[in-house]
Order: sequence, then C-alpha cells, then structure tokens
Amino acid sequence: MAGWRERLQGLTGRFRRAAPSAPVDGARGGAVAASLRGLLDDPSIPADVRAAMAEDFRRVEHMLDRLENEELHVAVFGRVSAGKSALGNALLGREAFEVGVLHGTTTGADVARLDEATNAGLVLIDTPGINELGGEDREKLAFEVAEVSDLIVFVADGDLTREERDAMRTLAATRRPLLLALNKADRYADDEREGLLERLREHADGLVRHEDVIAVAARPTPRDVVEVDARGGERRISEPRPADVTALKSRLVAIAEREGKALSAINAGLFAGRLTDQVSARIASTRREVASRTIRQYCIAKAVAVALNPVPVADLLLAGGLDAAMVVQLSRVYGLPLTRGESGRLVAVISTQLAALMGAVWGMQLASSALKGLSGGLSVVVTAAAQGALGWYATVLIGRAAEHYLVAGKSWGEQGAKRAVADIVASLDRDSILREAREEILRRLKK
Repeated sequence: MAGWRERLQGLTGRFRRAAPSAPVDGARGGAVAASLRGLLDDPSIPADVRAAMAEDFRRVEHMLDRLENEELHVAVFGRVSAGKSALGNALLGREAFEVGVLHGTTTGADVARLDEATNAGLVLIDTPGINELGGEDREKLAFEVAEVSDLIVFVADGDLTREERDAMRTLAATRRPLLLALNKADRYADDEREGLLERLREHADGLVRHEDVIAVAARPTPRDVVEVDARGGERRISEPRPADVTALKSRLVAIAEREGKALSAINAGLFAGRLTDQVSARIASTRREVASRTIRQYCIAKAVAVALNPVPVADLLLAGGLDAAMVVQLSRVYGLPLTRGESGRLVAVISTQLAALMGAVWGMQLASSALKGLSGGLSVVVTAAAQGALGWYATVLIGRAAEHYLVAGKSWGEQGAKRAVADIVASLDRDSILREAREEILRRLKK
C-alpha cells in the first residue's frame, strides 16, 4: 500500500501547489492513472473498509475512466428555479434533465454527455438547488459532486443574494475553475443586462475571471406575434424562441480543448489523495476497534484467572503469560508481528514503567495475593473481585501501551517509554475501569 500511496502523495502535493490551469503532461497524467489503479487493486485494504467506502471506490473507477477517455466533467450549481436544469438541456440540445416551474425538481446528481461536444469529452452534471428543502443534505451532495468534477458553472438569474455569494465562495475553495452564467438574460434590456453583468463581476471578483461571467438564456420567454390569415383576420400567438447558450458552450469547449487533460489529472489526483487519507483513517479505526476487543478479552481472561487461582506465585506467572500473548495478538492486528520473546520483553519494559509510576497499586495486588494464600482459600470471595479488577486494570494499561508502541511503528517516540506510559495512565479513568471490572468478575464468579 505504501508504494502507490507515496507516488500519489508526491503527485498531489505538486498539484496542490500548482494553479488550476497549470499544464499537466501525458506522463504525469499516466502516473495519476497508475496510482488510481494501485488504489483500486491494493490487496492490503481490508474487505470491510472497501465495503464501507464502496461509493468512494466507484468514484475512483469513474475518474480512471475519465482520464482514459479524456473527459471533462462540468457540475452546474445554483438556486432553485435559477434554470440549472434548463441550461443543461439547452447545452445538450435535448431534454436530458427534468425541469420544474415553481419548485426545484432535482433531487440527485444526474449526468449526461454533451452530445454537441463529444470530441471535447464534456460531461454535464446537474445538481440539487442550493436552497431546496433539506438544503444542508443537498448542498453536501452538491459539494461532493464538485469535488469529483473538473469545472463548475454557477447559474444565477439576477443579482447575487448573500446565500449565493456564500455558496460561490465555498465552491471556489474547491480550487475548481468557476464560471458564472447569468440565465434569463432575455428579460433585460441591453443596458440593464450589461449593468447586471458588471455587478456580478464585482461580486465574483477574485473567484471568477471577468471573461467567465457570461449571459445566457436557456429558455427565453416566448414572444407574442400577430398572425394575419387570408381574410385579413388577426390573432395573437406565442412563438417560442431558441435558447441562447452559444457563448457559454464555446467557452466550455475551449476550456476542454486547452485544459481538459490537466484539470482531469489534477482533480483525480487530489480526490485520490483525500481518499487515501480516508482509507488510512478507516483502517486505523478498524484496527483500534479490533485491538479494543482483543484487550477486553484478555482483561476478562486474566481477571477471572487471577481471581480464582489460590496460589499467589501462579497468579503472577499466569498474568505475565497472558499479557505476552495479548501483545502478540495486538502486533498481528497492526501488521507488525512480534515473536513471543519480543512480546515478553515489551511487557517487561511496560511493567517496569508502570511499577515506577504505580508502586502502590502493585503493592495492593501482591498483598491481596498473599492474603489469598495464607487464608487457605477462605478469603477468595472477599479478595477475588478486588484482585481480579487490579489485574484487569493492569491489562488495559499494558495493552494500550503496547498499542501505542505498535502504532508508532515499534517505537516509543522521541520522549521514550516512560513518558508514553505516563501519558496512557493519565488518559484512562481508573475508577470506571475498576468498576466495570468488578461488575464483570462478580457476574462471572456467580456463574
């Protein structure tokens, strides 16, 4: 897993430092594609992690297809009824996206190819309105679409509201090239339209290049005409007008032809880099869960065994053996196997530090163990839960310390074992651990 991850992180590091329109040569695009394949095929990713992140891995597959097919994916955002879907249909030249009149009708991310621009490899993505009912969830979906898109077209039908300005800033933060389309421009007179475009450029200054603020009319208002029949009779009819999206379409095609490969490679690399971090975090979380279950199992085994064993020395020998076995299991969980001898030495290091920090605790355990021997077993019921709970607590400390050592790659770090063990002792709630241990031991002793 490390090989492709290092290559990918190196590529994405350079992409993060580059401008969105920086050229990317074929070799670098091929390196990104190779890293994506490595991510998809990596056998070290656990099956449960792949299942939990199945949608993300499907996105990687789509990105790989995009790179190989030289596609440029364009996401369209805007308020409800600003005309996003209508604009997509006008660009496509067909009714690919559902269009609502009074309320937004887009509830998911629909995708359709721009038929008129197949040579440029443009793919259009329509998204939910940013202020639809349940907007937080739908905005989240919209921003997720932006992350896996190469270019964003933000659609407005007038001067920008504060909500629209905030959304544009959020989208600009994704470092995707951003175009601003003034839809329904046919409703304005020429001087009004130019004044509105200038205000939009002011609002979008620093987010959108001035030449990328473009007026369009996805569904122009029909015009009324008077029709005269053969007898000279007149009737007024409504005549539809063709969409006016030529300027925007030309701009998209030009960007695709000039920057399409670069944008696809950069954005695929950035997304795959984020996914790599998420996979690593998910694997770490899964390992922590398995490690916690493993430690608890040994806590129970050690606590009950120590509580029921009437021979003091055997208590201590059994406890040490269980701790070493637990560390061996933890080392396998973290993919850094230790031999039984190595685990025993690690337990000795941890126990030495614990003894220095918590001599009183170990003294109580030794006293309880001795009392058990002198009483001939009659005081087992009195002392078993207390001694077993101390054994449980010691196992938690040893397990967490060993986990720290393994997570750091078999290292205690710069500050050494003493500080690491002390931090673990300070981080755990001893009273709650002892209370849980006593309850569990008594429940099992009753059985």
